[in-house]
Order: sequence, then structure tokens, then C-alpha cells
Amino acid sequence: MEKLVYLIDADGALPGGDLRDGLVEKAAPALRAAGAGQIAVNVEDEHVAAGGAVKISRNDPPIRAMVSFWLDSADDRGPCEDALSPHGVGLAGYLVAESRPLVHQPPVGERAPGANLVTCINRLPGLSDEDFLDHWNNEHRKVALETQSTTAYVRNAVVRALTPGAPVRDGIVEETFPIEALTDPHVWYNCDNEEEYQRRLARMMESVQAFLDFEPMVSVPMSEYFLG
Repeated sequence: MEKLVYLIDADGALPGGDLRDGLVEKAAPALRAAGAGQIAVNVEDEHVAAGGAVKISRNDPPIRAMVSFWLDSADDRGPCEDALSPHGVGLAGYLVAESRPLVHQPPVGERAPGANLVTCINRLPGLSDEDFLDHWNNEHRKVALETQSTTAYVRNAVVRALTPGAPVRDGIVEETFPIEALTDPHVWYNCDNEEEYQRRLARMMESVQAFLDFEPMVSVPMSEYFLG
């Protein structure tokens, strides 16, 4: 079994609810018919409209959704890509190795609580595979879980790109936060005063600056719909 992740570019004017409905009601059944399992649709819809302050978008048209699923072999992904392509103007697919430092069990077939922050990351130029993965898997894991209010944390280390022209990425991160975190940094950093917030923020920035290149980073709050 292999995990595949697809980032979907869509017109910024397209209502998120329309994009969501198309992916959940049309694309997902076609994916399942093509052999996909553990299908998850993440989409920038009306439920996360308050997340503009935490969004980092560099694409034009922007990334509006992410669909992930498991397939017996990524070699057989053609029908899956055919199912996804009509729902956006761009599709970037990746084969990934998944790790779940913090596991949650989202409800099947409905919106999961909170907001799922989907972040595409790249290593600092010159950083070796070993040093990048060591910091991400060990030091940064500890920092992320100790400083934030995350209720789920999924690391997707990119093995290779699957679609022509897909941007180079080293990882795709999924972090679930309380919905209130989109507008309240104290909720985001799980604290109740400014001094502690600044301390936790500084610790987080020190960690990410040690291994990530900020220039290509994209980060979009989305709603998660786990379809099983």
C-alpha cells in the first residue's frame, strides 16, 4: 500500500462549498471505484473562512484543496488522477511516506472538528536529507507538540512527485487546531497570556528556521472530510 497526496489549484473566486461538494460527491466515489481507500478530502471552504491571517499562499491560482488516499500501487494512479483533474485548474501529486506523531480519529463522512492546516515545506538549501529528517522528526516534533494546541499531526515526507511540473516539495504537513485558533494566537499556542505566547512563538520560530526554507512555503487552513 502507498499513500498519495494531491494538491488542487482552483480559482480563488470559486466558492469553497462548491469545490468541496464536487470532490466529496463526485471525485471520491470515482477514487473508490479505482481502488483507493482511506480517502480524505481537505478543502478551503466556508468553515475556515476566518483563517486568512494564518494563510500563506504563493500560487496563482491558489491551492484550494488536498485529497489523500491509499492505493495498492501508485503505478495504477491514472484513473484516480482522471477523477480529480476536473475539479481544479492544476493538480500536483506526490507519493509520500506518512507518519502520525499525534493521532486523532475523525468522524467518517462528515466534517472533522477544528481546522486542518495543510503546509507544504522545503528544507533549507544545503541541508542534507539526514539532517532535515532528523530535525523534523525529533526536535521539531517535540517543539510542535509542546507549544501548540494541535489535536492531530501528520507528517507526509515526499518520496517523489507523481504529476508533470509538480513543484519540488520535501514534505506536506497536516496539523489540526481548534477552530478558534484561526483568529486567536493564544488559542493556537495553547496559552492564556502574552508572555507565554511570545515564549512559545520564539521557540517555534527558532525550530522552523533551523531546517525550513520559508520562500516556497505554502500553508492553507482547510476543513477535513474523512471518507474512509
